[in-house]
Amino acid sequence: MNIKTVCAMGALLALCSVANAGPVLDAVKARGQVICGVNTAAPGFASADSKGQWTGLDVDTCRAVAAAVLGDAQKVKFVPLSSPQRFTALQSGEIDILSRNTTWTLTRDASQGAVFAAINYYDGQGFMVPKKLGVKSAKQLNGATVCLQSGTSSVQAMADYFAANNMKYKPVMFDTTEATQSAFISGRCQVYTTDMSDLAGARTRARNPADFEILPETISKEPLGPSVRRGDDEWFQIVRWSFFAMVEAEENGITKANVDQIRATSKVPQVMRLVGTGDDTGKLLGLDKDWSYRIIKQVGNYGESWTANFGPNTKLNLPRGLNNLWTKGGVMYVPPIR
Repeated sequence: MNIKTVCAMGALLALCSVANAGPVLDAVKARGQVICGVNTAAPGFASADSKGQWTGLDVDTCRAVAAAVLGDAQKVKFVPLSSPQRFTALQSGEIDILSRNTTWTLTRDASQGAVFAAINYYDGQGFMVPKKLGVKSAKQLNGATVCLQSGTSSVQAMADYFAANNMKYKPVMFDTTEATQSAFISGRCQVYTTDMSDLAGARTRARNPADFEILPETISKEPLGPSVRRGDDEWFQIVRWSFFAMVEAEENGITKANVDQIRATSKVPQVMRLVGTGDDTGKLLGLDKDWSYRIIKQVGNYGESWTANFGPNTKLNLPRGLNNLWTKGGVMYVPPIR
């Protein structure tokens, strides 16, 4: 009788409930580092300063995994990737996680050798134009030249929108975020189209951001999130639940600043599981009992990361909108950690 049969019969429950280590987890532990593919420059999601220090929501997603697996959120190597490069890098094993403000679509989930672990930002595609054009609606863009980044979901969504509205446009394609943004700001194109969050980031790069206007239309759903190589369920679960832990921590009011106090005093079961004093959920993921405590202590909860990268004290200053918790009018909702 094999282990699967025994588990199905309900015997040896403790043995069956402990996760086996997958090949990616083994490789990460052996090298002592998580390798994370990020955007070359996407304010709010991933960007590096003059000292090479990376910040952003996607960066924090990877740091959470490193905190859970390696005990140290700083044990991440960030690999900047253009849109055409990103899935090839994941498929080839060059990176362990692709966390690059990437839209979860059927095609990508089913044919790119990737599987999406979560949605860490709900976005939508829009348009930005120079104010001097006098354009107030996307329906006025017939015949416009449009800056687009190749290899992105924006290309197909743009084509669909213009076809549906019986309009024409002239695409001007670039391989990287920086090249696309620079071309638009310098006047090479009349319109820039990408995710709304990216448009806000691009506008901050202009000498006078007030010269540009984001039009009101949102033409697509763009659920963004991290993905991993298909075929390693153990690593997939670790990445998924590392992000879920950040959201669950925000729901329960646990922050970097108060996690130690809560760890010492709370008797609430769902909180105790998160801070490592309750049921041992780590063994189900092939991790130790403090995996989620370290995420909160070293990286913070989802709201802390969102506010630090998109909030009122940043250049982007975006409304949280759909990315707020489900209890506060948004759609950010994750399965319970229990």
